Amino acid sequence: MRQPTLGVSMIVKNAEATLARCLESVLPLADEIVIGDTGSTDTTVSIARKYGARVIDVPWERDFARARNRVLAEGRCDWVLVMDGDEMLDPEGLSQIPPLLEGGEISGYAVCQWHYVRELHNRSGADAALPNPVRVKQSREYPAYVTSINTRLFRRRPEIYFEHPVHETVAERLAALGRRTPLAPFLIHHFGYVEDPKSIRQGKNELYHQLGEEKLRADPDDPHACFELGKSELEHRRDASAALGLFERACGLDPHRSEFWIFAGVSLLRLGRPQEALVRLQHARALGSQSAVLYEAMGDAFYHRGEFSLACAEYEGCGGVSALVESKYGAAEVRMGQTVRGVERIRDAVARAPEYAELYDILAAAAWMAGDRTLAIEAARMRLSVGTPTADNFLLAAKLCSLSDRAGEAHAIVTMGLTRFPEDAGLRSALRGPEVASPGIALNLTSF
Repeated sequence: MRQPTLGVSMIVKNAEATLARCLESVLPLADEIVIGDTGSTDTTVSIARKYGARVIDVPWERDFARARNRVLAEGRCDWVLVMDGDEMLDPEGLSQIPPLLEGGEISGYAVCQWHYVRELHNRSGADAALPNPVRVKQSREYPAYVTSINTRLFRRRPEIYFEHPVHETVAERLAALGRRTPLAPFLIHHFGYVEDPKSIRQGKNELYHQLGEEKLRADPDDPHACFELGKSELEHRRDASAALGLFERACGLDPHRSEFWIFAGVSLLRLGRPQEALVRLQHARALGSQSAVLYEAMGDAFYHRGEFSLACAEYEGCGGVSALVESKYGAAEVRMGQTVRGVERIRDAVARAPEYAELYDILAAAAWMAGDRTLAIEAARMRLSVGTPTADNFLLAAKLCSLSDRAGEAHAIVTMGLTRFPEDAGLRSALRGPEVASPGIALNLTSF
């Protein structure tokens, strides 16, 4: 009996930095590699041909499904493995995939992807990031990953094709055909979130957003399209009000999906409406969600309602993975009067994630509330050299110094801030004198 053949199918553009890694990971399995190039201006095409790939020109028509289907049509093998240039197949997949191709009753397999991220507080939908166990050496420098599942291995059949211009998938098509798609045992590693330059990632996010708008206009009653666009509004456009409208629309179209309710609650938290947020979040819990993102959002809602013991219980439910959640836990303890334990918890969180700027904001406010002015000033000053400080960060550090009778230090911080933000009204006012001493220190949590 003939062994089933496997073809690798890809679309790429300007992938010279990562394509070789991807192709090396699949080369031992591939009977053919077909790559659709959508307009590369670098050495992508020559790299692809070096690895024996057949490269076709695919005009970019603002439709990922159309581009992928164009490449599918060129394939000749029995099965298709879909990859992207910034991914690699887990080495164990080399032995795990061949037996899957023998399953006569299976038309496709759902595949888990690990998307590497730089912080443990990242999330993918309602799923929190997990610590990276370093399955592949290429991921060693990245502390965490988030997961997603999509159908990436399937039979090459004319009735199986990609749908949707963005977040394209064959999964819905296979479901409509009544075909089984069990979860495959192998992984695909994705490095795009951590390797893309910031400008490239922002450009991709903006393209996905525009295509998401087009997708929703084409099918306004698609709850998942509402949800996808809502996440983009919340996380890319930073428009919590627009996001809330989309999430609540998704809830109305499919009220049984807990992640829709969770993100409606998260949007309300961003808008400073914790009581309304809590209603949505409790509904998600009633639907059975045990998401770490839900626990964190519930903790934030209780915190902003002044119910600090309930907030602590929710943060405890997150499992202590994220330094951000631990710092929030400490903030709630400080507000309950457990100042020593709370401040120590936040300091431990900062030690775990010293590059995460918001932790210094929380530590400065908590230490001030606990009466440790020296630590508060130290944290506020450290914040000025971590991440991208704002004018308000300079103003807060100056206020803390001024309130601690360190007027010369306060003046120096304001002056330094004005070199970065010369038109900021608060800093200009503070430079003139007494306003810098006005207290404005609150222990607020703003991550959601």
